[in-house]
Amino acid sequence: MPKAHSPAPLYSPAERARRDASSWTLVQGILAPVQFLIFFVSLVLVLRYLVWGTGLHAAAFSVVVKVAALYAIMITGAIWEHDVFGRYLFAPAFFWEDAVSMLVIALHTAYLFALWFGLLDARPLMLLALAAYATYVVNAAQFVFKLRRARLDPVLPTFHGLDLAR
Repeated sequence: MPKAHSPAPLYSPAERARRDASSWTLVQGILAPVQFLIFFVSLVLVLRYLVWGTGLHAAAFSVVVKVAALYAIMITGAIWEHDVFGRYLFAPAFFWEDAVSMLVIALHTAYLFALWFGLLDARPLMLLALAAYATYVVNAAQFVFKLRRARLDPVLPTFHGLDLAR
């Protein structure tokens, strides 16, 4: 019976070493749960406004805070990706996560423009926030999946400095 094909490890030994040595790994590990907490509080405030029509200013402000947290994690994530893979975005190991991240950023930024320039009334503005949040949830799930996969990957050896995973 043939062996099942297992996917290539997410990180080569050299990339794993750079990941472990990068201070941005810790920054990402702190920002990710902080951003999720901000998201959850903001989601409750946005839904409260949409359901009961109260707390518009708190909901709108909470989305701005969420966007700021998103920008922080995206900028530091790009720096982390450069530390580990040598490019700021679209490293092959994180191509689809980065692609979806672009949609997440676009929708969150559209919210800011709509808010600041008065392009949408309150309800459509909050619905735009929900659309941005839906893409964020998909993107967060992608990253959680990758984190889990990275933990399950075997550590491949190097031989006299040669990366045997490549």
